[in-house]
Amino acid sequence: MLPLFVLVLGALFFNSGWMSWVYPIGYKEEIREQSDSYEIDPFLIASIIRVETNFRPSKESRVGALGIMQLMPDTATWAIEQGKLPEATTERIKHEPDTNIRIGTWYLRNLSDQFGDNTLAVVAAYNAGPGNVKKWLEEGTWDGKLESVRDIPIGETRHYVQRVVYYYNQYTKVYETF
Repeated sequence: MLPLFVLVLGALFFNSGWMSWVYPIGYKEEIREQSDSYEIDPFLIASIIRVETNFRPSKESRVGALGIMQLMPDTATWAIEQGKLPEATTERIKHEPDTNIRIGTWYLRNLSDQFGDNTLAVVAAYNAGPGNVKKWLEEGTWDGKLESVRDIPIGETRHYVQRVVYYYNQYTKVYETF
């Protein structure tokens, strides 16, 4: 009797979407809207937010990064100017998740355009800056592939890329659609 109970309980457990409790996605509507606007995979946006702040908008960075997507103030200001998004301000980016997600996703689109849609290079550039990643790719330090992520010369960025890929893989397994 006990094995049958365990089998039924296991079937319910594995078919009930319980993994969404382990890998929740906050701000789905905001992510979906910006994903559509800038043609960036919503699971990538969610994965970056998960690694950056675990969907906690009030998380403070020791280096001064702002908001839920942890944008550096200079990058945020540049993105606001380049993206012609005058309604966004660094103050709003800091305190309003929807504004932060808009600017962060615009920046991901910009990086994607720079790196020819090489998602791993985009993720690395989001963390280390596009100048560093371009240098690594041009010099052959890193080839922009997951198999050689260990060649990324900055440990924090190497770990960051691995964590974003991990959460991306989990989200795409757990959620059929966004």
